[in-house]
Amino acid sequence: MLKTAESGRIKSEREDMAKQKLNIKKEDRVLVTTGRDRGKVGKVLHVIPGKDRVLVEKINMIKRHTRGGASKTGQGGIIEKEAPVPISNLKVICGKCTEPTRVGRKALEDGRLVRVCKKCGEQLD
Repeated sequence: MLKTAESGRIKSEREDMAKQKLNIKKEDRVLVTTGRDRGKVGKVLHVIPGKDRVLVEKINMIKRHTRGGASKTGQGGIIEKEAPVPISNLKVICGKCTEPTRVGRKALEDGRLVRVCKKCGEQLD
């Protein structure tokens, strides 16, 4: 538990970590490094920064049993959908060298920070 000086409010370390920059963004191609889907490549659909998780296309598929009713579909059944994957289990794939890589940050002349491939130095943004 951390106590903030300005408000005196106690906040958890999870809240403090949620403000960190994430190395994975929407539309990135990523490789799964651990788990049931190890070795598979997919495109990032959605990033959940507060929980350090990511939805990846066709990775970590689950079956959701839904009840029929007056909803959008009107039908029940078994729906397959993606479940979130922890960010620590993914590596970004560089567009130039097409290898899974770590992500670094580099400042440009105009002051912007961009993500770069640690293997070849190519910009990822």
